[in-house]
Amino acid sequence: MEQRQQWGSRYGFIMAAVGSAVGLGNIWRFPAVAYENGGGAFFLPYLFAILTAGIPILILEFTIGQKFRGSAPLSLFRLNKKAEWLGWWQLLIAFVICTYYSVIVAWAIKFTIYSFGTQWGSNPESFFFNDVLKRADTAGTIGGLVPGIVIPVLFVWVVALFVLYRGVSKGIEKLNRIFLPVLIVMFLVIVIRALTLDGAAQGLNAFFKPNWDMILDGKVWIAAYGQIFFSLSIGFAIMITYSSYLPKKSDINNNAFITAFANSGFELLAGIGVFAALGFMANQQGVEVQDVVSSGIGLAFVVFPSIINEFPGMNGLFGVLFFLSLVFAGLTSMISIVETFIAGVQEKFNVSRTKAVLTSGIAATVISLLFATNGGLYLLDVVDYFINNFGIVTAGFVEVILIAWFFRGLNGLQSHTNAISDLRIGAWWKFCLSVITPIVLGYMMFDNIRQNLRENYGGYPTELILTAGVLVVVLSIIIGVLLSRKKWNANIALERNKEVA
Repeated sequence: MEQRQQWGSRYGFIMAAVGSAVGLGNIWRFPAVAYENGGGAFFLPYLFAILTAGIPILILEFTIGQKFRGSAPLSLFRLNKKAEWLGWWQLLIAFVICTYYSVIVAWAIKFTIYSFGTQWGSNPESFFFNDVLKRADTAGTIGGLVPGIVIPVLFVWVVALFVLYRGVSKGIEKLNRIFLPVLIVMFLVIVIRALTLDGAAQGLNAFFKPNWDMILDGKVWIAAYGQIFFSLSIGFAIMITYSSYLPKKSDINNNAFITAFANSGFELLAGIGVFAALGFMANQQGVEVQDVVSSGIGLAFVVFPSIINEFPGMNGLFGVLFFLSLVFAGLTSMISIVETFIAGVQEKFNVSRTKAVLTSGIAATVISLLFATNGGLYLLDVVDYFINNFGIVTAGFVEVILIAWFFRGLNGLQSHTNAISDLRIGAWWKFCLSVITPIVLGYMMFDNIRQNLRENYGGYPTELILTAGVLVVVLSIIIGVLLSRKKWNANIALERNKEVA
């Protein structure tokens, strides 16, 4: 077994953790979620969700990784032998996510190039779906590979695997030390320019104007918890893995607060930039802001090119800055996702990091090509929806229930993190994890199931829902259980005695 790697510094770990949390969802999901759930009033449940779920789970996962010093499966095995399967389940969720996440980063790379001369023309929607993706007419049709997507996807994987091959401090940490500050500077430039556009005030008013009537709507609070959960990279092995590379003396609690609020700060910055730009677009078209609000892939690759077309000058430059921001945000998050299963494979099968990077990376690259086909967008949409809403949410729910209620592990973890942190946690932390978070995540699971039993997500064919959605989620659990049946190398048990005694 190779000697366990470590972060070069506390700053490097925080950069990596924030780099993982700050991803595509911060830019294209948060602004629309906030707007649709009360505008300025949404920030109250959002802050409450950070304090009662986001930071408590971050502290939990940071503590597990730092104390037991292993990948998610190994750390949870060391916590309780009956929990290893959960680590593998979370790791497999991460594996699925990285296979399509790489494709979205590839799209962003292509649009960075298209920004020179605004090559998407006057109809970005048709350009994206027809010229770039060559999207099949029927959902569920796979079709053939799209060469224009395959090439940048392979490029993304080469970059990601090279960084991961370089290791924790020389690869992941160095990348985040460069990419994250550059990302923030680029996005600040975009925001400042957007604020100077005609109609920006109209967009910001729509974003920040509080609708206090919605504050009593339970769905608004659930939306706040959902945003925090999906945004902070919790519940699917990343933060356990990253914190396992921390030194034995690390201020876990402060690190969790810094990571959470840095992530939220970027989300707020993204909301300001996006809605200033949407206000400009609404002003140019003579419509209300609500008529141009969008989120997700549509916002990034259809609406924003349309906005850039309307810019009074330097269109190409701001197109490059926006899409390069997506590339940087996406790549730092993707690398953190891939690291989770590389670490798991390396430890479980007692292989070198190089072999773990190659075998895991090649497998993920091959599967990612499914999303680079004519029907790849439909497949991506369904897999993303189900792996997030029925994978991450459910795995997070099981995690807090097992540790808080079945293994009674919160007291030991609390004692450990308080012993090495300047900021001490108390009853608030345990109450949040044992009561508030399980109730919220349990309701989210129930509501997701209820909605999907009533109608198919997105109106997709049942066959596509069952194969790309339900089957993927179920297989991640089954394979996780099967992997947990394989015994650890004897050296791992010896290391456990030395590390956690």
